[in-house]
Amino acid sequence: MEMIPTRDGFGKGLVELGRERDDIVVVSADLEDATRAEYFKKEFPDRFFSVGIAEQDMIGTAVGLSLEGYVAFTNSFAVFLTNRAYDMIRIDVCQNNANVKLVCSHGGITVGEDGATAQCLEDFAIMRVLPNMKVICPADSIEAKKITKLIAQDYGPFYVRTSRAALPVLSKEDDELVIGKANILRPGKDVSLIACGVMVSEALQAAEILEKQGIDARVVNMHTIKPIDQEAIIACAKETGAIVTAEEHQITGGLGSAVAEVLVQNTPVPMEMVGIKDTYGETGDPEGLLRKYHLKDVDIAAAAKKVMKRK
Repeated sequence: MEMIPTRDGFGKGLVELGRERDDIVVVSADLEDATRAEYFKKEFPDRFFSVGIAEQDMIGTAVGLSLEGYVAFTNSFAVFLTNRAYDMIRIDVCQNNANVKLVCSHGGITVGEDGATAQCLEDFAIMRVLPNMKVICPADSIEAKKITKLIAQDYGPFYVRTSRAALPVLSKEDDELVIGKANILRPGKDVSLIACGVMVSEALQAAEILEKQGIDARVVNMHTIKPIDQEAIIACAKETGAIVTAEEHQITGGLGSAVAEVLVQNTPVPMEMVGIKDTYGETGDPEGLLRKYHLKDVDIAAAAKKVMKRK
């Protein structure tokens, strides 16, 4: 299976947008090479603005450009943008409902060797709580490219997390992708595995493990965390009676919490959450870290068997 970082899909989508529309601008804080925004910089230098290592200034500049009618993309590492510039995102971007797109790479534990200070494990929580903000985490590079183009068509703030690590390419160019609508990657009647980002491929592998044990697992790619697909979640609850969420994020406030909010208000069923359990990461290779922090297919499969006992 082809392995490509989702940040590469963002870079390609950004270039395609630049060729199609002259109102697309990019503001960077000195990390465009790592985020792949440099693809846009090389082709459209007159629409690319660098503010240096100053994430707060990047947000302010992007908001100013958006208020003049441009679609402004910003980029950085997830941990730097969401934490250092949070006040500006909250007030300048969200309170103004500005047409600014925040696309961050290096999210989650698979940042790997950069260590704990660069591994953002709380971005879904702090972004999805903001009014007007939409939150997306693509599962592969093709999705990342499509999402980059889709968010330019939808007015208002978006937060998109992409990966540094190479992820399996699971989708095809002609697959349907709608913001706010989950994709069912595998049908199943016994338990639903709802995942996002790197954990989608792990969930698919977990379903294969479970199949060998006589368990029919449904796999759902919940790429949009906000607005979450309530209809898909309720259907999973009614049709399978048990749900496992899987995310490369703290189990507090992220995908699992968003799914639980829907379930408790509509169709409560047993649920387990696979994610980071109230701790920071550490330096290591991505695969080793996924194993150490129990974010692998075997961990999802174990959670599925556990939750089924509660049906």
